[in-house]
Amino acid sequence: MVNTIFWLAYVAVTLWSIVNIIFNGSRATKMISWSLSVIIFPFLGPLLYYLFGINRRKFKLFKLKQNEKRKLFSETYKELEGGEQSVHEFEDYKQDKLASLIRKNSYFAPYKGNGVALLNSGEETFNAIFKAIEGAKKFIHLQYYILEDGMLLDRFYELFQKKVKEGVEIRMLYDSFGSNSMRGKRVQRFKDLGVKAYSTMPIRFGNLLFTLNYRNHRKIVVVDGNIGFTGGFNVSDKYMKPDSDLGIWQDLHLQITGPAVNSLQRVFVKDYHFAGKEELLLQDKYFPKIESAGETVAQIISSGPDSRYPAIMQQYLAMINIATKSICIANPYFIPGEPVLEAIRIAALSGVEVTLLTPKISDSLLAQYSMFSTFEALLEVGAKIYLRPDFSHSKVIIIDSEIVSVGSGNFDYRSFEHNFETNAILYDKDKASHIEELFTKHCTEDAKVDLEDFKKRSPFSKFLEGLAKFFSPLL
Repeated sequence: MVNTIFWLAYVAVTLWSIVNIIFNGSRATKMISWSLSVIIFPFLGPLLYYLFGINRRKFKLFKLKQNEKRKLFSETYKELEGGEQSVHEFEDYKQDKLASLIRKNSYFAPYKGNGVALLNSGEETFNAIFKAIEGAKKFIHLQYYILEDGMLLDRFYELFQKKVKEGVEIRMLYDSFGSNSMRGKRVQRFKDLGVKAYSTMPIRFGNLLFTLNYRNHRKIVVVDGNIGFTGGFNVSDKYMKPDSDLGIWQDLHLQITGPAVNSLQRVFVKDYHFAGKEELLLQDKYFPKIESAGETVAQIISSGPDSRYPAIMQQYLAMINIATKSICIANPYFIPGEPVLEAIRIAALSGVEVTLLTPKISDSLLAQYSMFSTFEALLEVGAKIYLRPDFSHSKVIIIDSEIVSVGSGNFDYRSFEHNFETNAILYDKDKASHIEELFTKHCTEDAKVDLEDFKKRSPFSKFLEGLAKFFSPLL
């Protein structure tokens, strides 16, 4: 009797899941992976699908906020189109094609007149951020996927104490999943100072099913509307001192002055309105007129589950497709999916020099084996792959030594479809070449993956790669 009830329940739940997958699925590979998962793993598979597989962008949470978000974007977009002299028009076909795509899928224009400083270590990055905060006169806007207990977060707290007393407004956003320790007393101490702190997509019982699979992965700091930071660094001491076998984490960040800061501010304002539910922050004081601060043309791109298009994926595909000489990709989670993987193979076969740089050891075994499962197909078409001995969290793509993207977007389904991400694209040969030099320093002969040697890996490793590849569409 018990066995009969179990099997009836299993069949009913499994059929319900498969019907939902068929009705709501968007990609065949993902539909197949989820269908096999719910069949192979009784009850656990359907539960995971219900939590992580259903596209809730169509559902209540996103519908309720969509009109407000679009209105906010429309208002700021009109300002952007209102004759700003700093909006850059390209003569180069490649640059114009990429910039046009981003203006249409992410609503951000390319701005000339930016000063951009590359920050290549935790010490450099946070020293620059702390210096900017110390100089704040009006407001500090800060947004991170991870705010983690430690000396860095304590330093932010000390600076905020001082700046609040000086009358500086401080607003702070953090992801409730990535910053899971920011609860209770840990976040209350910031609120007690006068900091307006909110979690984005908070994980609560009432909205768990609508928020758990959608994370805000952005890293943004804007000070007084005229200096901004974005890139890959989170607020975590692992960037300052080793806390595991991975050693000190490496990453890249950008300090931006000039008109492109306005775009970073727009991203923050939208997210803050969504999380805080209290202010639109469209006043002139939060969007001051910014004078030219350098020679770099910069364009911000943002994407999320509320976006009409998968803008980050489209950005990466466009950069790969317009490259004529070289493509350099550094990413800790290179799990691109078949469309992007095929674009890279086509580029390599057509004579473009493709170089991939990833960590040899990952903080996620599933991600590591998923990455390795793509290597043979890339090596066979002539792509070069190098494995860094340290753990680099950088998310960089450089094409033709003239256009470079630095930001939070990984080469995986999560960044393409489920996470809120932000990248900065620099149309600057000097900056692109400088970052490519840093990239090339890690592409040593002893770090290079040889195709014939890679084919000799153990059958067990190949099995784990195949298993990880099976689950990669679900990551």
